[in-house]
Amino acid sequence: MAVLAAAQLLDELMGRHRNVAPNEEIKETNWEDAEYCSYYMVKFCPHELFVNTRADLGPCSKTHDEEARKLFQEAKKNHYKKLQYYDDFVRFCSSMINEVGRKIVKGKQRLALSGKNVVNNANPAQAEKNQEKIDILNERINELEKEAEEAGTDGNVEQAQGLMKLCDKLKEERDVLKKQSEGGQLNMTAQLAVEQEKQMEVCEVCGAFLIVGDAQQRIDDHLMGKQHMGYMRLKNAVDEISALVKEIKEGPRRNKDRGERERRREKERERSRSGQREKAREKDKEREREKRDKDYDKRRVEERDRRDRDRDRERDRDRDKERRHRSEREDRHRHHHHHHSSHRHRR
Repeated sequence: MAVLAAAQLLDELMGRHRNVAPNEEIKETNWEDAEYCSYYMVKFCPHELFVNTRADLGPCSKTHDEEARKLFQEAKKNHYKKLQYYDDFVRFCSSMINEVGRKIVKGKQRLALSGKNVVNNANPAQAEKNQEKIDILNERINELEKEAEEAGTDGNVEQAQGLMKLCDKLKEERDVLKKQSEGGQLNMTAQLAVEQEKQMEVCEVCGAFLIVGDAQQRIDDHLMGKQHMGYMRLKNAVDEISALVKEIKEGPRRNKDRGERERRREKERERSRSGQREKAREKDKEREREKRDKDYDKRRVEERDRRDRDRDRERDRDRDKERRHRSEREDRHRHHHHHHSSHRHRR
């Protein structure tokens, strides 16, 4: 592991191609290569969050490469491998959050249990009950010592001293409890320690034990501590990446729905247009029919008029004929009559 860490450090300082000979061809960076840390490309690598704390994951076995990260960020949002990396990141961080969640529940149960023990402090089996509180104090002492060590390493001397003072105070309380358990005698100092221990709570973010009503400086130190900050960062990152993935996955569906709605509207418009065209065609047909009917009526009227005129002419001709016949008959009659009378006259 130490060799790996040293190699990574050299990579960061001198570049990944530090061992490539001058005439050797440099392999082009591809963010999909398995050698690169996918968590680092997505947001950050959880292995870097808790260095030198109780939640330390040890060094990361993959390469943290800026160029690969940049290429990953520039890749298409819905690239299947990119989505896979997002899902892996959320899954890994969520598992760490769930683990600390279990620790928080356990811590609360232990506090509830030790709270009950205070009520039964006259019990002869006090040693057993005190052991629970001693365990809690030991856990807090170990955490504080680690935090103090970290602060010292980072050069925060004052903070380190403050944490060590608190450590000593808790050690005193622990020793009192130990003595009290051994002697079976519950003196006033022990009673005080038990009462104070009862006034502890569990941090809802990182699961650390906190003293209720502790000095503000110590509360601030805890809130700014690597472990607390690390879990806060994990939770925020899970929320952010989950929302991003949801948006990417729902995007096409939303666009599809929008497209579907647009197509439906277009169909409606087309239907309405074709309906109007149909109506216009019907109107044209109606006009055509009316025109035909009018023409037909007109022709019938003209036909009737012509027939009437023909009939009238026919009648007139018949009448003329009749008149001519009559006049001829009359003429003939007159002629005959005249002839007869002149003949008689001559005789």
